[in-house]
Amino acid sequence: MSGFAADVIGLIGSALFLAAFAYANLSPAFDKLLFNAANLAGSILLLVSLSVHFNLAATVLEAVWGLFAAAGLVAALRNRSRA
Repeated sequence: MSGFAADVIGLIGSALFLAAFAYANLSPAFDKLLFNAANLAGSILLLVSLSVHFNLAATVLEAVWGLFAAAGLVAALRNRSRA
């Protein structure tokens, strides 16, 4: 993958994080499924970008962020199936 493609993928991931953060703070009806799905997708895209432009601290941060988002996504899906 080219460096430019990695940058574009990373910027899309960053945009997803920012959109999820804005949604969490501005939305009158918070949806944990949407919030965690956006965070997980953003984390994955940033990890793809970091596979080209490696930075250990950022990679660890994104991996842990992705794990938290995945756990939140599973919890949100379980809660929806119970309702």
